[in-house]
Amino acid sequence: MSGHAIPRWVGIALLLAIAAVFGSNHVAARIAFDHGTNVTTAVAFRSTGTALIVLLLLLFSRTSLKIGQKTFAQSVFIGLLISVQSYCLYSAVALIPVALALLAFQTFPMLLSLISWIGGGERPSRRVLLAMPVALVGLALALDVYGKSGDIAGRWAEVGAGVMWALGASISFATALYLITRWLGSMDGRLRSFLFMSVVAVVTLAGGSLTHSFALPADSTGWIALALLTVFYGTAITSTFVLLPKLGAVNNAAVLNFEPIAVLGLAWIVLDQAVAPLQILGAFIVVGSIAWMGAGKR
Repeated sequence: MSGHAIPRWVGIALLLAIAAVFGSNHVAARIAFDHGTNVTTAVAFRSTGTALIVLLLLLFSRTSLKIGQKTFAQSVFIGLLISVQSYCLYSAVALIPVALALLAFQTFPMLLSLISWIGGGERPSRRVLLAMPVALVGLALALDVYGKSGDIAGRWAEVGAGVMWALGASISFATALYLITRWLGSMDGRLRSFLFMSVVAVVTLAGGSLTHSFALPADSTGWIALALLTVFYGTAITSTFVLLPKLGAVNNAAVLNFEPIAVLGLAWIVLDQAVAPLQILGAFIVVGSIAWMGAGKR
């Protein structure tokens, strides 16, 4: 094996593990919320911890931190979008079952395709256009929009706010990904992450301090969960940046869509957030559709 290539099966196995660690971060976040922590505090801890982890990685690899003024401004703007995404997604996790929040968020690949098209890019392929409605049908099943009594309005009252937060995260993340590709495609991925997470950290720390909106955990369980969500996210995002450059031209990005499926099991075991069989079917339809859509990209 060459020094930079990784066998496909190893890459897939590692990405599946990374997706599970990403999911663990959201499960830990829900535990932290249930034990006194709020969204602002969780985002501040996660972003600050991740920025420090990636900074150490950059310093260890002796990567230059110098960037131009225009690139810095673009990075700050994208970092603001990721701040919105982080806050929205954790807000969704705090309100509805973790797996459902992540499934709604996983619509971002479809939104990215549409945003790119609107921005002058290629028209979505036939594969993408076919996958979109199928994924939306799956999402409707996963969210159980009809509820047990067939009352759509009643069911929306239960999950609507959380779903809207998740969709807000999806829109902001899709926009950020589009701008990253358009503006910062040649920048080292680790440097991008450090800049973005630094912006998120500054925004949340400043905002939380000015509005006095920090809420620390009420007990040891909350503190452990807060520490774990930081470690899980920092480990997963850093591992992704280290691994992906070594995967060569193999298209493995769709494997990370395993995260909501992993969370279905984790949330059931850790949080006792069980879902109905039809919702599980919907989850697999969503993830399968997005993976199929991504597999067609070249």
